[in-house]
Amino acid sequence: MKTIATNLPGVLLLEPRVFGDDRGFFLESYNQRTFAELGIPEPFVQDNHSYSERNVVRGLHYQIRQPQGKLIRAITGEILDVALDLRRSSPTFGKWESFKLSGENKHILWIPRGFAHGFRVVSQTAHVLYKATDFYAPEHERTMAWNDPALSIDWQLDGEPAVSAIVSAKDQRGVPFQQAEKFE
Repeated sequence: MKTIATNLPGVLLLEPRVFGDDRGFFLESYNQRTFAELGIPEPFVQDNHSYSERNVVRGLHYQIRQPQGKLIRAITGEILDVALDLRRSSPTFGKWESFKLSGENKHILWIPRGFAHGFRVVSQTAHVLYKATDFYAPEHERTMAWNDPALSIDWQLDGEPAVSAIVSAKDQRGVPFQQAEKFE
């Protein structure tokens, strides 16, 4: 598994080895030993699968208690995945980075605890799988405003005529970065 450098400490973009032939392809998307060697020793306790249509934005989500590390990949379609550093002690606190994940590039993104996470569907539809290091705890979940002008996250909606993001009611109630709970 090849790692691609990111600007956020702890966040890893991973490129698995893909073995293809005329029948299709095979890749190893998770191997406990390999991931431990990459610096991801955490056990995963929950797998999630989402399906969304073009321009759906999910996030920015995080859990203030029972924080989750997430291992994310798009198995069909393409997403623009965003990680936002909420660790006050980090040199990149308040900074974000985006990554294109797709069924075509087969990249996998590791986002450790202490980050908010969200994505926008770029393709017509997308299936996204992610593993989490802790269980979903709705009482501890927080949502940050995906479109907070203070963050200036580029969701890459500009090039599309008269298009706006499709956002759930919960995500529409996300709070601005300045008001959001952060990690020490």
